[in-house]
Amino acid sequence: MLVLELRYLHSNNIVVVPEAIGSLVKLQCLDLSDNALEIVCPEIGRLRALRHLRLANNQLQFLPAEVGDLKELQTLDISANRLPTLPERLHLCLSLQHLTVDRNRLWCVPRRLCQLPSLSELSMAGNRLAFLPLDLGRSRELQYVYVDNNIHLKGLPSYLYNKVIGCSGCGAPIQVSEMKLLSFSSGQLTVFLPAEVKAIGTERDHVLPLQELAMRSLYHACHRFLKDLNFLSPISLPRSLLELLHCPLGHCHRCSEPMFTIVYPKLFPLRETPMAGLHQGTTAVSFVAYCCSTQCLQMFDLLS
Repeated sequence: MLVLELRYLHSNNIVVVPEAIGSLVKLQCLDLSDNALEIVCPEIGRLRALRHLRLANNQLQFLPAEVGDLKELQTLDISANRLPTLPERLHLCLSLQHLTVDRNRLWCVPRRLCQLPSLSELSMAGNRLAFLPLDLGRSRELQYVYVDNNIHLKGLPSYLYNKVIGCSGCGAPIQVSEMKLLSFSSGQLTVFLPAEVKAIGTERDHVLPLQELAMRSLYHACHRFLKDLNFLSPISLPRSLLELLHCPLGHCHRCSEPMFTIVYPKLFPLRETPMAGLHQGTTAVSFVAYCCSTQCLQMFDLLS
C-alpha cells in the first residue's frame, strides 16, 4: 500500500485523475493545479487523511459527490475551472476552513454550505452568482467572504455585515425580466432572491401562509430528531419538504426563527453604511435582512 503524504502533480497536462488515487490512503496534500483535468474519479473520496486539495486551473465541469467523504479536508482550491455548481455533499467536509471557487461558472451556492462548522474563508469571485444563501455568514467562524465581479449579484445577507467582504464589480444594472428569479425592490434598489424562496412578505402581511406555519410547527416539534428524519415516512411529506426540514431556507436575521417558503426582506444599501468607505464606490450592492415576520421586519436595524 502506498503511504505518500504529499503529492505535487501540478503543470503535467494530466487529463484524468485515475482510480488508483484511492490507494493513497495516507495522502495529506494533493496538488493537481495547472493541468488539463476534465474528470476527478469518485475514488478520491477514499483519501480520508487528505487535508489540502488543489485542483485550480483545470477544465473540470463537476466534482464527484464523494468529495464529501473527505472529513479531514481543510483547504479546497477549485478556482479557474468550469463548474456551474458545487456538490451538495460538500457540507459534510466538517474540517474545511478555506474554500476557493473563483473564476468558475457558478450560478448558485448550496445552502447547506452555510452549515460548515469550520469554514473561515470563502472566495467565489468572478462567477455568475445572482443571489447568495440566506444564512451565509451566520456562522461565527466565517469571517472572510469574497464575491467580487459577480455582476448580477446585488444583495448580500445581512449576516455578512461587519465581516471582511469583497464585492467590487457587483450590482451591474440588468433588466429584472432577463433573470428568471424572484426579485424584491425598495425604492430604486432591486435584489434577486434565492431560487428556493416561494413568496415575499411585506409589512402589510400580518398572517403567515398555512404551509409556512405548518413547516415551522413541524420543525419545532421534531427538532430533537432532525439529524435523522427517517422516522417521518416519505409518504407523510414530499421529499422536497423533508429536505427543507433538514436544512431550512434560512433563519430570521433578527430572531433566528427558521424559514421555509416565505421571507420578509429589508434592504440596506452598502453605500449608506459605515462600510462604504472601505469600498470607495466600487460596488452597488445592498445588505439584505431576511426576516421571518412583519414584526421582525419592522424591528430589524442593521446598524443597531
